[in-house]
Amino acid sequence: MIRGIGVDILEIHRIRQDIERYGDLFLEKVFTDSEIAYCREKHNIFQHFAARFASKEAFSKALATGWKGDFRWRDVEVVNDHSGQPRIVLHGSLRQSLLTSSIFVTLSHSDSHVVAVVVIEDMTE
Repeated sequence: MIRGIGVDILEIHRIRQDIERYGDLFLEKVFTDSEIAYCREKHNIFQHFAARFASKEAFSKALATGWKGDFRWRDVEVVNDHSGQPRIVLHGSLRQSLLTSSIFVTLSHSDSHVVAVVVIEDMTE
């Protein structure tokens, strides 16, 4: 059964402004060390940071708790499998609370925007 669906669209320049303004303070608050390393290896780092940020926002919407409850930025990590497909890995109390759920994420981008869609499926029913 579908537990929640979330979508987020984000202007890449907005993340670029936050990174340029707040630097590592912003990055370390929102992204895991692995996410930061991954994005910094890419040609267009801001596009990759924006995609991960949008994924976390979409996840919070699918969770339907907003910024309350168990949600912490760094507890939601976007990784890529060997084929490049993104997936969400949870940490902390979020991981525990969603042990019986499957999480699906898809990302897309243009030169100026990224979009992320997240579906949380409860596997117990």
